[in-house]
Amino acid sequence: MLRQKLQDDSLAALKTGDKEKLSVLRFIIAQIKNKEIDKKTDLNDEETLFVLKKFAKELNESIEAFTKGGRTDLVAENKKQLEIVSVYLPAEITDEELKKEVDKIVTENKQIYDQNPKAIIGICMKLLKSKADPQRIMKVLSAYGSH
Repeated sequence: MLRQKLQDDSLAALKTGDKEKLSVLRFIIAQIKNKEIDKKTDLNDEETLFVLKKFAKELNESIEAFTKGGRTDLVAENKKQLEIVSVYLPAEITDEELKKEVDKIVTENKQIYDQNPKAIIGICMKLLKSKADPQRIMKVLSAYGSH
């Protein structure tokens, strides 16, 4: 369904002459097709979302690097691409909600946490990766260990 929306929006961008959006969407669709070739089957929405998140992460890293390098032209270009990609990503939960979710997971898995606090990282990542960026999850978890 998400893949179909990307293709529909790509076609719409082609018709309206929005070259930048078309370029970004074609790149994403190509990435999805490459994954499908590797997997030898169509990607489901969750796997398609993973491709989108990976691309968004790469864009964020590029923005950071270009900012440090003083390349404002490339920063602006990457930010525009990120805006286009962000439309297809689900909204992330707030830091407060993320902290509550982590508290809940730790409480529910108290025995595991007491035996091996690092084991909770895998559980949190698995349960929360669709709701928040892994870096944010790790940040909350590292703060959790210092309580």
